Amino acid sequence: MTEETTTPPRKTVMIHTDGACLGNPGPGGYGAVLDCDGERREISGGRKLTTNNRMELLACIEALELLTDPCDVSLVTDSRYVHDAIEKRWLASWIKKGWVNSERKPVKNQDLWRRMIPLLSRHKIKFNWVRGHTGHPENERCDVLARNAANTRGLPVDEGYPG
Repeated sequence: MTEETTTPPRKTVMIHTDGACLGNPGPGGYGAVLDCDGERREISGGRKLTTNNRMELLACIEALELLTDPCDVSLVTDSRYVHDAIEKRWLASWIKKGWVNSERKPVKNQDLWRRMIPLLSRHKIKFNWVRGHTGHPENERCDVLARNAANTRGLPVDEGYPG
């Protein structure tokens, strides 16, 4: 008799993210809300001097890094930068071209994109864009988390930001 091995079904996770910056550059924060099987978790953090795009990207990374097993993820962001880099395959193009963009300039935020790459391989992720500040409850909550984090005293230095 042969023994069948079955892979357990992957968890389905809904993640909403947002980043904020008080000035750009300036103090920044990120927020994320994760929902999985009826369990909800909110996370936030910030950096002393950073950019809005870095915080938008960091929100996604920090949320995805919390997932201990490979998951099916629906990630909602109000960042065209993050959404389009994945869904329009800009990231794949940047990698193929040696980390230069369509203007033949070095891609910004490479440190964070390089952190994102293994997460994209580990999880099946669909990035969805939502217009920010239009009353979407989870996006509004993430915005509050991100802004509160950006306003926190004693934020750590953003080691990847050249400023």
